[in-house]
Amino acid sequence: MSVVEVRARPLQLTALLCVLLALALDVAALASPAWVTAEGYALSLWEACGLRGDEWSCVSTLRTDWQVATLVLLLSGASVTLLSFLVTLISLCRGTHRKHSRVIAVFLFTAVVLQACALVLYPIKFVDGKMLQTYHEFNWGYGLGWGATIFMLGGGVLLCLRTEDAMY
Repeated sequence: MSVVEVRARPLQLTALLCVLLALALDVAALASPAWVTAEGYALSLWEACGLRGDEWSCVSTLRTDWQVATLVLLLSGASVTLLSFLVTLISLCRGTHRKHSRVIAVFLFTAVVLQACALVLYPIKFVDGKMLQTYHEFNWGYGLGWGATIFMLGGGVLLCLRTEDAMY
């Protein structure tokens, strides 16, 4: 029997960790019930809830084109990030990370563009639609989306670095 030695560089392992964190933050952002909040109002990617009297009532947000576009862009970015994570993990385990790291970085940069488009579109169209006439704030779900995008970008940059000749 032979033993396969895996020699992953610390930057590739850090990139894998960044992609994993981006994926986790993306899932949390997509599931978050709080993207926009105001007194008696909460908006997520999936539904808008308002306080009517003493009870909360919710309606689907998938009726407006910009909310559907935001959701599709975010889901596409998360899918590309998942694919990047799986390919990175497999290439690190097989020892072919040098050959595949640039392709994975391109995937991650594509996911960054998709996510950034969604995260810029969302507040612009929200404010343009004047959905709320009261004070409102973009909440933690929206922030998690930006956090995921930053970790995707970091993972892509780390995968682009040439470290064959570098000393650790």
